[in-house]
Amino acid sequence: MTKELSSKAVAVYGAGGHTGRFVVNEALRRGLRVVAIGRDASRLPAGVEARVASIDDVGALDAALQGCGVVINCAGPFLDTAAAVIAAALRAGCGYIDVTAEQASAEAVFENFDGRAREAGVAIIPAAGFYGGLADLLATALATDGSVSELNIAIALDHWWPTEGTRKTGERNQVPRVVLQGGQIARMPTPAAQRDWAFSAVHGEQAMVELPFSEVITIARHLRVQNLRSWLTLSSLQEIRDTTTPPPQASDAQGRSAQRFEMVVQAGEGATARKAVARGQDIYAVSAPLVVEAAERMLQPSFDRSGALALGEAFDAKDFLLSLKDVLAVQWD
Repeated sequence: MTKELSSKAVAVYGAGGHTGRFVVNEALRRGLRVVAIGRDASRLPAGVEARVASIDDVGALDAALQGCGVVINCAGPFLDTAAAVIAAALRAGCGYIDVTAEQASAEAVFENFDGRAREAGVAIIPAAGFYGGLADLLATALATDGSVSELNIAIALDHWWPTEGTRKTGERNQVPRVVLQGGQIARMPTPAAQRDWAFSAVHGEQAMVELPFSEVITIARHLRVQNLRSWLTLSSLQEIRDTTTPPPQASDAQGRSAQRFEMVVQAGEGATARKAVARGQDIYAVSAPLVVEAAERMLQPSFDRSGALALGEAFDAKDFLLSLKDVLAVQWD
C-alpha cells in the first residue's frame, strides 16, 4: 500500500475511553497526525492535540473536526452518538468510521446517511471494529463472487472482561437482534439457539449461543447471503452478564488484556465447508488497527469511494486482512 497521505489529521472522538486510547496510540504509532476529541478534557490522552466537544454541541463538534480528514468514533452507545458525529463530519467534508457492535446503530447509518455522504463525496463506514468489521472482512474474503448461501460466524473468547462502555451500551441497546433468513433481515427467534463448535486447540470445543452483532448489518449491505447465523461462546455471555466480572486489565506493554479470541466465518456445513479464521489478543485493542488501517487508506489521495459502506465493501478484503498480519493470524480456504 502506498503511504502517500493527505496532510489532514485523524480525529478520534471518545479518545479518553478504553478503545479510544488504543486507537490514538495506533494512529500515533503509524505517524499520523491525531486530534483527540472528547466530552471531558481531563480524560483526553496527553501528548496530542486535544479538543473538547459534547455530542449535543453542534458548534463545538464543527470546530473539533476542522482540519481533519477522517473521524473515528469510539464513543458509545452509538445509538446516541453516531448521527451527531456523522452530521458534523459531513459538514466538515470529513470521512467517518466507528466501532459499533449495535445492529440498530449500523442499520440507521446505512439508511440515513448513504445519500448524504455520496452528495458530500465522503465515505461513512460504521461497525469497522472487532464486531462488525472483522467478520465482514472474513466473509468477503470467502465470498469471492460476492455471493454465499449459508454463513455461520462463531466467536470464541477465553474471557470477556467488559469495559464501562460495553456495559452502558448493553443497558442502552434494548432493540431486538436480527439475523439473515432467506436473504432478508428478520428478527432473531427466541429463545436463542445453542450448539457446540470445535475451535482450534487454544479454545477447543465450546458450547455456543446465538448472539448476532453488527456483522449481520454490514454483511447484508453488500454480500448476497441467504442465511447467516452468529454464535458466541456461552461462557462469554455468562461472564458479561455477571455484574461482578471486572473490566479488562493491561497484561503487556501495549496495554492489552490477556484475552484471546478466535473468529471463524464458515460457508456451508460438513466436509465441503470453507472457512476464514482470525485469531488474536484483546477484542478492544484489535479494533484499533482495524479502524486506523481504514482511516489511513481513506486519507490516500487515490481513495475515491463515497457513501455509507461496509468495511469489506470499501476495501479489498484479503489485502486489508494481510496488512494486519502483525496483530491478526488470518487464514482462509
